[in-house]
Amino acid sequence: MEKRWIWQQEEWPAFEWDESLIQPRLRAVRLKQGVLIGRAGAVSTEDDQAAALDTLLENIITSSAIENESLNVESVRSSLAKRLGISEYASYAVSDRSEGLAKMMVDAIQGCDQPLSVVRLLQWHRWLFPKGGTLLHPVSSGKLRGEEVMQVVSGRVERPTVHFEAPPRARLEEELERFITWYNQSEKRDGLLRAAIAHFWLITIHPFEDGNGRITRALSDMVLARSDSQSILLYSISSTLLQQRKSYYEVLEQHQRGGVDITLWIQWFLDRLEEAVEQALDKVDRTLFNSRYWQQHRQTALNREQIKVLNRLLEGGERGFEQGISASQYQKVAKVSKATATRHLKELLEKGCVEKLSGGGRSTRYQIRSRMQER
Repeated sequence: MEKRWIWQQEEWPAFEWDESLIQPRLRAVRLKQGVLIGRAGAVSTEDDQAAALDTLLENIITSSAIENESLNVESVRSSLAKRLGISEYASYAVSDRSEGLAKMMVDAIQGCDQPLSVVRLLQWHRWLFPKGGTLLHPVSSGKLRGEEVMQVVSGRVERPTVHFEAPPRARLEEELERFITWYNQSEKRDGLLRAAIAHFWLITIHPFEDGNGRITRALSDMVLARSDSQSILLYSISSTLLQQRKSYYEVLEQHQRGGVDITLWIQWFLDRLEEAVEQALDKVDRTLFNSRYWQQHRQTALNREQIKVLNRLLEGGERGFEQGISASQYQKVAKVSKATATRHLKELLEKGCVEKLSGGGRSTRYQIRSRMQER
């Protein structure tokens, strides 16, 4: 038989990688994780639970989005809040779907020290598909896939392109037990490297008819939580996988063919992990800046509309008017007249709350003053 897939190689699953390339990447990510934990420690701990909830929520939402599934964000948030014991965030109606997703994520993070087993993976699958899928796409919930060949294909029906084929059903129990044995015996391995290997290995086995990607990403979160329980609640690796979804599938597919050297995959995974930590660092830095900003302006006389607009500018991103805010945009956000908007902006400028960007006249735009003065 032609050895077309990685699991058909004699060396499978004795993965190899180039230590000279991987070790520097591991050190770089570890360093940034340490910086993240240090900076996060400078932020008020009052909202730690809420921040952890937001991170776990982002992981759930983006992991599903990778599979083109849109979730009810508030329902999932409420289910997570209930699991975490945060009553003020648990007021929205929940569903079997949101409850299952929350249970799987919390079990992965809070139960990261517990051993992995087939029973546990099957439970995750039941939580992922509490009603067995949909009428149009039924799923055998809590069961391993059936006897049919598991392939990922695209193109025309008569001439499909096979991107990936999983090990046959006859080998599935053996492959899964071998993976679980490795997982439970590999706790002393570097956690970041372990997460990359576990992710690739389980997605290659593809034990379920659906939900393999989401369960694999939950497993990655579990390994990362075991590796560093502090930083895992500060960043979301699924969000960076979503941002790089095309290359995510490409690099996984590339490694399904040929030998057992997975250097490229490990590098790619660590790069996405580093991006996730960097994005979390940006959030922490913005939080620290915002705190210092309002501390400086705690005595500044501002009206309700001005405070609303300043908070939008401090928020950053698309909602935060990264290119600055004009009088007409201020008018829409604050719901005031054009003349009032112009006057409000002039007052904010005079009080040192904002600064002008280049340009003038109707194109004049304002942003948060970047350099705060000592008082």
